[in-house]
Amino acid sequence: MIKKSLTAATALAAFAAGPALADFPERPIQVIVPYSAGGSTDLSMRLLADSIERNFDGVTVVVRNQPGGGGGIGTSAALHARPDGYTVGAGAQGPLALLPHLGGTDYTIDDADFIGVISRSLQVLVACKDAPFSDYDAFIEYAASEKPQIGNSGAGGANHISAEAFAAAAGIAVESVPYNGSADARTACVGGHIDAMVASPAEALEQSKAGNMTPLFIMEDERIDLFPDTPTAVEKGVDFTWSSWKSWIAPKGISEEELAWLREAVKVAASDEEFVQKMTDMGEFVVYEDADTFQSRASGDSKMAHDAIDALGMLGMNN
Repeated sequence: MIKKSLTAATALAAFAAGPALADFPERPIQVIVPYSAGGSTDLSMRLLADSIERNFDGVTVVVRNQPGGGGGIGTSAALHARPDGYTVGAGAQGPLALLPHLGGTDYTIDDADFIGVISRSLQVLVACKDAPFSDYDAFIEYAASEKPQIGNSGAGGANHISAEAFAAAAGIAVESVPYNGSADARTACVGGHIDAMVASPAEALEQSKAGNMTPLFIMEDERIDLFPDTPTAVEKGVDFTWSSWKSWIAPKGISEEELAWLREAVKVAASDEEFVQKMTDMGEFVVYEDADTFQSRASGDSKMAHDAIDALGMLGMNN
């Protein structure tokens, strides 16, 4: 959890110093969510919109859902919008860092300007029931002679690519087993039909308490509170982290002044105590990342995804 580092009044005073911002925004800012209403990305963006409106008098933020194409349709609409600062997108890892490599999109990650990350969804590699390993070292040792079967929620999806990207970084080979959604993969895991899967921390905690999953490593650079005894790949010597993120992105071409306003607005809103509490209550890992940190993370994910997708022979498969 991050503490509010700027009050709205301080931020507004800073903005007032820039004459180019005196008339911005004059009308509602629209954020395009590339998924259906009611999902975690949609709910997070609505909470962020509320926080911006609460912290900046007279500012209105409207959320518009434009689902389809695995998030590609709405992301395309955001990145091809008029670059006037009034249309931004809910940036997500899948449509921005993965889909362009699979093909079928009319944009790449280079078409985006980065505003800021508001939260991330962490991932844990877990051993399934009756797996032949129960900790990181045993998993790596097993993978030296056998290909562990790692379930995922669908070929080309984020947890498929993350497992393959980790395997490449660790110098091992795995057998990815696609299922029709995360629920089916979880059912196979708790039934002992696969060796491992990528899970959310909450999912891993629930199933580990039931004796159905054992966390092997966290895909972060530091351990997390839910699993203080579970290592990261980084501390085991493998330079690998992975998490999906919720953010704001924008089309290229917005003026530097307006882009700066949007970035500061997200920073203030994402640090608001009410926002943080509501997001935390939803199970989100709330962490603000500025534009430079966000761009570095997204570019790194895109590079890892490209290499993994290429190795799988799936590069451009949707073209």
